[in-house]
Amino acid sequence: MQTDNPLLAPFELPPFGVIRPEHIVPAITSLLDEARTTIAQLLVTVTAPTWANLMEPLAELDDRLTRAWSPVEHLNAVVNTEELRAAHDACLPPITTYYTELGQNPVLYRLLQRLAASDTGLDAAQRKAIDDRLLAFRLAGAELDELARQRLLAIQTELASLGAQFQQNVLQATDAFSRRYDSVAPLAGLPESALAQAAQAAAGDGWLLTLQAPSYLAVMTHAADRTLRREFYLAYQTRAAATGPHDPRWDNTPLIERILALRQELAGLLGFANYAALSLATKMATSPDQVLGFLDDLALRSVPAAQAELRDLVEFATADLGGAPLEPWDLAYYAEKLRRQRFDLSQEALKPWFPLERVLTGMFAIVRRIYGVEVTPLDGVDTGHADARCYQIHDVHGALRGRFYLDPYARVRKRGGAWMHHLRNRRRIGAHLQLPAAFLVCNFTPPLGEVPALLTHNEVTTLFHEFGHGLHHLLTRIDYPEVSGINGVEWDAVELPSQFMENWCWQPEALALISGHHATGAPLPATEIAKLRAAKNFHAALQMVRQLEFGLFDMQLHMRLPAPDGAGVEQLISAIRERLKVLRPPAAVRFQNGFSHIFAGGYAAGYYSYKWAEVLSADAFASFREEGVFNPDTGRRFLQEILERGGSRKALDSFVAFKGREPRVEALLQDAGLRVA
Repeated sequence: MQTDNPLLAPFELPPFGVIRPEHIVPAITSLLDEARTTIAQLLVTVTAPTWANLMEPLAELDDRLTRAWSPVEHLNAVVNTEELRAAHDACLPPITTYYTELGQNPVLYRLLQRLAASDTGLDAAQRKAIDDRLLAFRLAGAELDELARQRLLAIQTELASLGAQFQQNVLQATDAFSRRYDSVAPLAGLPESALAQAAQAAAGDGWLLTLQAPSYLAVMTHAADRTLRREFYLAYQTRAAATGPHDPRWDNTPLIERILALRQELAGLLGFANYAALSLATKMATSPDQVLGFLDDLALRSVPAAQAELRDLVEFATADLGGAPLEPWDLAYYAEKLRRQRFDLSQEALKPWFPLERVLTGMFAIVRRIYGVEVTPLDGVDTGHADARCYQIHDVHGALRGRFYLDPYARVRKRGGAWMHHLRNRRRIGAHLQLPAAFLVCNFTPPLGEVPALLTHNEVTTLFHEFGHGLHHLLTRIDYPEVSGINGVEWDAVELPSQFMENWCWQPEALALISGHHATGAPLPATEIAKLRAAKNFHAALQMVRQLEFGLFDMQLHMRLPAPDGAGVEQLISAIRERLKVLRPPAAVRFQNGFSHIFAGGYAAGYYSYKWAEVLSADAFASFREEGVFNPDTGRRFLQEILERGGSRKALDSFVAFKGREPRVEALLQDAGLRVA
């Protein structure tokens, strides 16, 4: 093995500072070659399969590749350069080919079947890991004939490349659009923090507004100039589309058509009626019809309330608009005005009480009280960027449980949004225990001069959400990487721990810990906490319907193949909007062209998972409402039955072990202030 290549050298945490684009392709090529050689040897030498001689070697191969590839994926997302992108994209086809070939290997499949059928004293987690592997083999085409397997491999390889290109087009379009202003007059209404950020982005040459989340959201929420809001709304909602102001080279429309066609063909090859059914083979939900029934039920309960909220907003804005109709670029602006009038509350006005460092300190104190774990900085670590930092987690007994990186700020050449990505899995290798590690990435406004990074309350909940994902991965006690942490957890349950953590952002006892004025250190006043809680369900139905629109679109899109010219996609989203009967966007909008969750992420025919898991989250948190939001016994039970279990058993079994019964939707509806049947 090439030890002069940092991606191939042994390391506990990645040496980001010495990883170069030219290291990537040779490292991945070497690891794939080594893996193929090892697998060929396994197929010859293993005649009586056991966990030790079959599953452990496969786990070792996965671990070696993950150790090298995960840092590359992370760098490509947060410090994207042309050279890095080229090296990353060059590796996608061979990696996809390797995993598809692995999953299609008939000899290996038979060995796993023999292992599953043998009585070798396997524990429940091991059996779950084997069952998951067998399902993955079936979904990879292990039971197909040779010709069909070759076609499936070609499809998977092309889909990997298309997904990367889709995401890259969104990033290019986002970074390329900006507007520079020589005067602040056109920027009336923007808060001082947004103006300071715009001035900092302009590097001394006026004020620069961009489509990066902090800048875009400031415009949509606060800019008094309606024309300015319209320009930025249309630019954002047409990213990577030919209907907006972006370079047509970045139009994702043909990619969407090709992705959908390939997914439908893939589903057919594997014996599924459509890609939605294929996607649900690894989820809690059992059929597309069950998902549609779930979403339709929520729509039935929330659409009337959403329509009432919209009428209320239209009435509020009518006088100011001078008779002009309320448009999509007006929603956030007038909603913020109405929120201020009704609750005397502004997200911007709350920011001074939520400096990032105070929020982090308070968040770590909360999990210490709930779970007994201690989060501390890990200094002297190469984090890959000056903005990033590293932390470690110890449990109540002082044992190290895992490490994570936090990269909190928005910047150019960094993918938008927020996410958790695993770096290492917990795994026992003989007497050695490999500890898990993860990346937590957000896009908050960075510090401005002497003013520290300040978060809106919405951003605070985003941070808690991603930290919840991180805890799920890092606090596992399962030693088999196939089902440790988030691995092996059904996709529609994986959001449970993340959405669950958001609940503490609304509790007075927790707000006292995560808030502190950046200038005085004073916690958020009780009066402001009362306003915040009173406004919690402001436009909750509109937000619910927006998520339902995305979920219905995603599921129905993957239940049938759209027309080849792409018109089917527009017709579908139009029909869904017509049925929900809430505000319709202009014809130029192509939100799907930037819908990376389903076209470049893991949420294809799975976006409903956010609402599905929200039911689990609300019902789980109801136990803390009843028993105390910092009740250590309740926290210990959630830790032991949900977080530590990872994917070692069915998510429903873990939920029932914590709650004592199956989940119910009532807690979610009550939390959102919606009708309970």
